[in-house]
Amino acid sequence: MDARFKIAHREAKIGVGLAIAHFLWWFGFAYGLGSRPVEEYTYILGFPDWFFYSSIVGFVLIALTIVVIARFFLTEVSFEEEEERE
Repeated sequence: MDARFKIAHREAKIGVGLAIAHFLWWFGFAYGLGSRPVEEYTYILGFPDWFFYSSIVGFVLIALTIVVIARFFLTEVSFEEEEERE
């Protein structure tokens, strides 16, 4: 098997893991804190706490995580076919 495919499969798994982690973060805060009665909401910067943590903080954290992973864990791979050396 071409080494590029192993790299691509590993990086695809990382991407799926990030997507699942982001969804779990969003879902946990949006439905965990958001399921309370409106009268019990607390507000951060004018947003309900559940929205602030699920959408704003979640986006910033996942964006920073993607930058770190792209910089340190993903590998640049050439799309050109490598010629076999004789």
